[in-house]
Amino acid sequence: MTPVIALVGRPNVGKSTLFNRLTRSRDALVADHAGLTRDRQYGHARLADRDCTLVDTGGMGEGEDDGVARPMGEQARAAVDEADLVLWLVDGRAGLTTGDEQLAHDLRQLDKPVHVVVNKTDGLDEDVALAEFFTLGFTRLHPVSATHGRGTRQLAEALAADFPALPAESDAENDAEEAGIRMAVLGRPNVGKSTLVNRLLGEDRVVVHDEAGTTRDAIRVRYERRGETYTLIDTAGVRRRGRVHEKVEKFSVIQALRAVEQAQVVILVVDAREGITDQDLHLLGMILDEGRALVVAVNKWDGLSADQKAWNHKELDRRLDFVPWVHVQPISALHGTGVGDLYPPIHRAWVSAFPDAGTNQLNRILRQLVDAHQPPLVGRHRIKLRYAHPGGTNPPVIVVHGNQAEAVPGPYRRYLENGFRDALQLEGTPLRVELRGGDNPYAHKPNPLSARQLRRRRRLMRHVKR
Repeated sequence: MTPVIALVGRPNVGKSTLFNRLTRSRDALVADHAGLTRDRQYGHARLADRDCTLVDTGGMGEGEDDGVARPMGEQARAAVDEADLVLWLVDGRAGLTTGDEQLAHDLRQLDKPVHVVVNKTDGLDEDVALAEFFTLGFTRLHPVSATHGRGTRQLAEALAADFPALPAESDAENDAEEAGIRMAVLGRPNVGKSTLVNRLLGEDRVVVHDEAGTTRDAIRVRYERRGETYTLIDTAGVRRRGRVHEKVEKFSVIQALRAVEQAQVVILVVDAREGITDQDLHLLGMILDEGRALVVAVNKWDGLSADQKAWNHKELDRRLDFVPWVHVQPISALHGTGVGDLYPPIHRAWVSAFPDAGTNQLNRILRQLVDAHQPPLVGRHRIKLRYAHPGGTNPPVIVVHGNQAEAVPGPYRRYLENGFRDALQLEGTPLRVELRGGDNPYAHKPNPLSARQLRRRRRLMRHVKR
């Protein structure tokens, strides 16, 4: 079993910076802004020759009775409960505070090893920076500078000494970690993404609050349901570009878009009370550009009247008529209505994104489509589509070769896409048909003239000069 290390401390002491340093990643958002981290962020770290799971948490010990700070503190305490070792960060420049003293009292009650990391000691005398923290009664103190990496190697060695040596993860274990369906939950702020994530997981895994923009990091959670493995990614709400001004929000949006790139299926959450907005369509277009499989979850459906539901159905059909293959599922993330019904369309979209179609099958479908409706003429010659083969997955790509294939007009291209989609029974995923014409090997090689052709050319040139 891989040991778990929880990073705790007051807000803005450098927990996320140290998390990124030890995991050698940029998974946690970092900025000079107190209370930036709110949810638990898990990452893999290799300390000396030992593997461990590192958990970044939100700030503890200050203002936990106000608004979103309460669920943030609950998330941090949950990380401490499941950890084998606690890494407590304090600010060496600010010195010992009353919040640190209260947190020290709580950590002393734990029957777990606690390492005190005195961060931001660059430019300070280490002995002076550590002196006042010795009064807390902890024996394991480590001066570091998470920003510049000073002291982190010694910290890693000290942490690794508290765990038995573990072998490096095998390729099979890594493959098992990546197995299953990777799902990203995307949408505008305050449409219920985090509530849906908690409902899918069956626990309060991420912070939920009425305040828009509660989620900031892209939180990954791996879980199993009925023998199937899933990796769920909760993302920050994405607003229109003109409304994004804060630096923190810009990085949150970047992480959300990166999560879409890494996902296999995207659950686009829209607010049933507002209907599908232009920003929802913009996000849908971004998902299609990435080629990801898609399921649309219409949240807060249970709060609508019968007339509102009927209007919503018509509006969804009208605005999503360009993607008739997308499954639209009304749900209530708060009460759980319809949430379980998301799994069948997610599975169908995932299977469709990785079709098992061979060259023979694609060629047979192509011949049937061409026989049913011939390609148009280009000039005096008809386009000839000769054969097709697979070109990729997620999204599925079908490459069609032929003469003048690059001149195929848009309507006939859509006819081919719809024909392949129906024949392969693809649902919930975009399909791309690439048309490639044959290259002329002599296009850039002039034909040498014979002696007779040269004499004729000279005679013609003499007539032209006269």
